[in-house]
Amino acid sequence: MAKAKKKTVFFCKECGFESLKWLGQCPGCHEWDTFVEGPVTSGTVNGIQSIGISSQSKKLTEIELAEEERIITGIGELDRVLGGGIVTGSLVLVGGDPGIGKSTLLLQMCRVLAATGYKVLYVSGEESQRQLKMRAERIGEFNENLYILCETDLDQVSNNITNVKPDVVIIDSIQTMYREDVDSAPGSVGQVREATSFLMRIAKGLCVSIFIVGHVTKEGVVAGPRVLEHMVDTVLYFEGDGSAAYRFLRGVKNRFGSTNEIGVFEMKSEGLCEVLNPSEYMLQGKPENASGSVVTCSMEGTRPILVEVQALVCQTNFNMPRRTAAGTDYNRVNLLMAVIEKRLGIRMSDFDAYVNVAGGMRINEPALDLGIVMAILSSYHNRVFDSETICFGEVGLVGEVRAVNLAEKRVIEAAKLGFKRCIMPKVNCHKLNLDKTALNGMELTGVGSIHELPEVI
Repeated sequence: MAKAKKKTVFFCKECGFESLKWLGQCPGCHEWDTFVEGPVTSGTVNGIQSIGISSQSKKLTEIELAEEERIITGIGELDRVLGGGIVTGSLVLVGGDPGIGKSTLLLQMCRVLAATGYKVLYVSGEESQRQLKMRAERIGEFNENLYILCETDLDQVSNNITNVKPDVVIIDSIQTMYREDVDSAPGSVGQVREATSFLMRIAKGLCVSIFIVGHVTKEGVVAGPRVLEHMVDTVLYFEGDGSAAYRFLRGVKNRFGSTNEIGVFEMKSEGLCEVLNPSEYMLQGKPENASGSVVTCSMEGTRPILVEVQALVCQTNFNMPRRTAAGTDYNRVNLLMAVIEKRLGIRMSDFDAYVNVAGGMRINEPALDLGIVMAILSSYHNRVFDSETICFGEVGLVGEVRAVNLAEKRVIEAAKLGFKRCIMPKVNCHKLNLDKTALNGMELTGVGSIHELPEVI
């Protein structure tokens, strides 16, 4: 008797749009050549699909809202990025370059959770139990609340979750997991999509918090279908140069907290250590009496971080001047240099320009504009900018200095670190409502246009 053919459907790997036939262009996101074939799933995970999930509709006014239950990881920087801890039943995706420290951070989190009485299951599809034991001994001592499973079959993983009944599950990594009813290799688009959907139903059905580790492509995005990021509750990216000591954990999506929060870690021999005051570490080694160096303030979520912007402007030897930007948007630097040339009458087309945000961070916030402009002017005039002065503000095409958000937090952070003067947008300066204690003797200077900069520097 002929074997029944499995039903398949075509879906867009960018937005998840499904179709019964292959399409050249996706009707949902209008991307070309993004449809791949995958099986039709029944939506049942070992009979646990409906556990804990109501199948009947309710009026919004009848739903009782209690304070959401969170698991405190004990790692302050991780809790900050997650929005105050792990939400029960959430699915969290952690992405990052190879060797950046994803597995180390999650293993450290498992150690703290196990020590506080939570039951944790660490599922690895890339390492053996002995290899995990060797890495764990480098981090510290673990108790009996941490379970290790080296498996890639998601049906076996589901059975272990049902038997162990953990509070938190780590899947390392999603590209190694597979389902037998999906006719494709582990790591393929179809397998990654179905594996994530499988784990999402487990998380919601059993109220288990699941962390999945995702590999990234050379473009810096998580490998697999883009719909993967839409399916999960939280997306965290672990950034930084593998050869540098510092790492940045950034939240780019969070259904239970603010996005663009950032956590700073330092890689040491015993693992990752928290950097509690990123502003202080960012300004370490700042040169004294050097032109082209300006301190500005950026907001990462709700946290103000002071960074040093460096600029080097020198006479060009070519018909086309060189422009280089590290840590900020290259096109934004070109735009600001055009504003300087047009509004201040300085012929920047005769000069090469190199702009760098010291410390390894990448910042695209408009409030960095004023710092970039002042660093370029400082280097061009070879004039040293006062080391006890900080500046921030957005610069428009007309040369105006526009207001930025959360100006009070920026000023307070600068005052805490001992800065004596702050150059900021005039609109923010007039609306600022801070007492003398918070300012700590710091002088506030408001500017409305870059024409006023030569007067205040």
